[in-house]
Amino acid sequence: MPTLPALLPLLRTLISIPSISCTNPHLDQSNLAVINQLADWCENLGMRVEILPTQSPGKANLIATLGTGDGGLVLAGHTDTVPYDQRGWQQDPFQLREADNRLYGLGTADMKSFFTLVLETLRPLREKTFHRPLILLATADEETSMNGAQALVKAGQPKARYALIGEPTGLRPARLHKGIMMESIRLHGHSGHSSNPALGNSALEGMHKVISHLLDWRTELQTQYHNPLFAVPVPTLNLGHIHGGDNPNRICGECELQIDLRPLPGMAIHELRAILSEKVQQAVAETGLQAKLTPLFSGIDAMETPAHSALVQALEKLSGHSAQAVAFATEAPYLNQLGMETVILGPGHIEQAHQPNEFLALENINPMLKLLEQLIWQFCLMKS
Repeated sequence: MPTLPALLPLLRTLISIPSISCTNPHLDQSNLAVINQLADWCENLGMRVEILPTQSPGKANLIATLGTGDGGLVLAGHTDTVPYDQRGWQQDPFQLREADNRLYGLGTADMKSFFTLVLETLRPLREKTFHRPLILLATADEETSMNGAQALVKAGQPKARYALIGEPTGLRPARLHKGIMMESIRLHGHSGHSSNPALGNSALEGMHKVISHLLDWRTELQTQYHNPLFAVPVPTLNLGHIHGGDNPNRICGECELQIDLRPLPGMAIHELRAILSEKVQQAVAETGLQAKLTPLFSGIDAMETPAHSALVQALEKLSGHSAQAVAFATEAPYLNQLGMETVILGPGHIEQAHQPNEFLALENINPMLKLLEQLIWQFCLMKS
């Protein structure tokens, strides 16, 4: 079997393989080439490899394991990237470039580099005795549907006690993040000539009532829920998109509003959806308008791992930073459903993600390698 390449060639290979996930089917791509490449490298390290398909054609997850037994540690990341705007890039996004003590390329920060750092860490450890399993988890479609993580929950694997997700946090542990739900509210009325309001029933005017109810609800939520660990310590509700009607001299027959709601830990998405529906129905109760609510995607719950978790405390000690809260959502809630205590920590910074000239600073590599090695020793190699 060929020798595992060095760290930078590993990353250069992963960056060169396009694996964009996007809600636009014309831009969406398979991640199988990345999964298969990671599988080959993991087998090179003597890991047991399983590839799990998802409900999306051409998309799969990878579970690669060293060791057996109960407990153990999952090192998790997603294989997909967001689309890119070529006009903003100063280079080919799929060619790794080293300059200014940085590694540039699509996925360097978010988050293909994490996989190569895990493999580099395991290179000298693979012959050790793993008293508890070490699992490398690579998922599909994190940037869009979360189909990869959902497939894991459905399959009931992997099984472990703890999980580290290597999203870019500047090497600072995060034990909380907000959730996210995006909803469409569509009102159906009746169009007619604008010269006589009695000829129609304006969905646009009805949406004005809906918006008023939603803003009142937002105030209620922000009064009821508060968590000072977050930079924005309250849940947010954004009125992000609205469209109704087709001409100024016609009564608006249909109107759609799309909202984004970001709940704090302790706020359940299914309960918020029920309340949202109730608020909308109250707003249009006496208007004669019909309301239809549709989730734009299933939503991601907020996440919180207790401060007393052994993984939280270990990462605080290893990183030298107290665990924080982050604003972005991750696959952590799904790993929690599988019974794992989950923390987010990775090289790079979220500020570099999802934008042209994405990069990973070279100064982050050795500290991350050292942290991963110490973490694996503590949770997989040391006897209980």
